[in-house]
Amino acid sequence: MIYEHLLAALQKEPVVVATVIKVKGSVPREVGAKMLITASGCVDTIGGGAGEAKAIAKAKEVLQTGIKTLVEIDLTGAANHDRPTEGICGGWMEVLLERWQGEQAIALVSEIITNLRSGKEITLVTPLPQNVIIDGSPRHLLSQQPDSFIEVLKPEPMLLIVGAGHVGEQLAKIAHLSGFQIAIQDDRPEWANRDRYPQAAFIYSSITQALTELAHHQELYVTLVTRGYRYDLEALKALLERQKSCCYIGMIGSDRRVKQVLAEVKREVSIKELPSIHAPIGLDIGALTPAEIAVSIVAELIMVRRGGSGRSLSKVV
Repeated sequence: MIYEHLLAALQKEPVVVATVIKVKGSVPREVGAKMLITASGCVDTIGGGAGEAKAIAKAKEVLQTGIKTLVEIDLTGAANHDRPTEGICGGWMEVLLERWQGEQAIALVSEIITNLRSGKEITLVTPLPQNVIIDGSPRHLLSQQPDSFIEVLKPEPMLLIVGAGHVGEQLAKIAHLSGFQIAIQDDRPEWANRDRYPQAAFIYSSITQALTELAHHQELYVTLVTRGYRYDLEALKALLERQKSCCYIGMIGSDRRVKQVLAEVKREVSIKELPSIHAPIGLDIGALTPAEIAVSIVAELIMVRRGGSGRSLSKVV
């Protein structure tokens, strides 16, 4: 979560938050994408390349002046005698640069994090600068100087990892890097703890407790990477009794283990039809090690979340 990085940075120094507020045509990032710029470095990206370099250079000025600034990034690749283009994607991006600093900013970011972790949406209203000059000319500005940029901040999807073993440990790392909040469930405190899972927002000892406390999360993804058949069965039965369907349920194991668990669930749970369960879990990339298996699982999570096909991009026509 970028706001966690923002909070950590604000406790040390001022931060310029770069936010994409308008786009037109083909661009590398979406409206709402953010990047943090401080005197000591950057966190995340608004698309990379010359366009991002331009935004970073302007942000360094904003760090000093505190003057809220709009930057236009021209990615059309079209010849322009008045200014250079920063890429050939085919579109424009408009980026807001705003300096955050001090106790008031820390309090606001802390409130945002608390709400997002609890599964709540937040509406953030940011007044925009009124007298804007970009590269000496405002003629290409997409926003036409509206009063405010209004964005709805939604919680990152929650990934509940059932099973805190070797695969779970690697999965937490890679899924967290990929934009998932992490919750861990395992009845072994020597495995499920903060030392092994610093990424985890929540650690639960029982599946019932986990699903009770995560009941309000609208985007819940669940991976069953447990140490045995009976733990899969216990978790899957609890998941099927959850009122709101999960966005994703995946279960690790051989074909035999998967079939055995599903057959037992059908006998014990009174439901007309089992939901879609990704089992065996992950995409077929030939994964063998816990880290490779975690990559395979996260690839499938992203595919489900973003609506991808799972095919090699070189094969997509």
